[in-house]
Amino acid sequence: MSKQDSSFLIRRIHSLLGVIPLGVFLVQHLVVNHFATRGEEEFNAAAGFMANLPFVIFLEIFVIYIPILFHGIYGIYIAFTAKYKYGYPSTFRNISFLLQRVSGVLAFVFIAIHVYQTRVQVFLGHDLDFDLVADIVANPLWLVFYIVGILATVYHFANGLWSFMITWGITQSDKAQKYMGYASLLVFVVVSVIGIQAILAFI
Repeated sequence: MSKQDSSFLIRRIHSLLGVIPLGVFLVQHLVVNHFATRGEEEFNAAAGFMANLPFVIFLEIFVIYIPILFHGIYGIYIAFTAKYKYGYPSTFRNISFLLQRVSGVLAFVFIAIHVYQTRVQVFLGHDLDFDLVADIVANPLWLVFYIVGILATVYHFANGLWSFMITWGITQSDKAQKYMGYASLLVFVVVSVIGIQAILAFI
């Protein structure tokens, strides 16, 4: 396999992992967190259900953490080596190209800190419950950090859907790409609202 073919394959895998499983997990994770809007008991029940799924350790390692590390590390490599694509037909897509790289770096940092503040703390003996998250966002600086992190992560996912559809040859015409852009924007708005409502419910 040539270097060009190898790079093409890695980028395909990188693109796929950003949607399946990571994009699916992101939406599921925010939906579970959204149970906090119904109260502490509802959230604890939902989090407890997820924590007690069969083979949960296997799922976390091979469906979440390994894909996140691959997607994140290779994504950072792309962010710092990719050239700004002035060839895009619109200023909007040029800005989206830049924001995708910036949001990816922000999302990677946010996720790393979030995992440390939650999953690592659970490993050290803390309960994964409402109070664990509430204690974090009780600090206004951490609350702002989480809001920015959620928006960056959701944007990276939603805009990534647009490029995913092109990368995999699903939206080939300009018209199809335009409509996919609208769909990606809708995904960003809806999932962001779910995420922001969820984190504010812990205050």
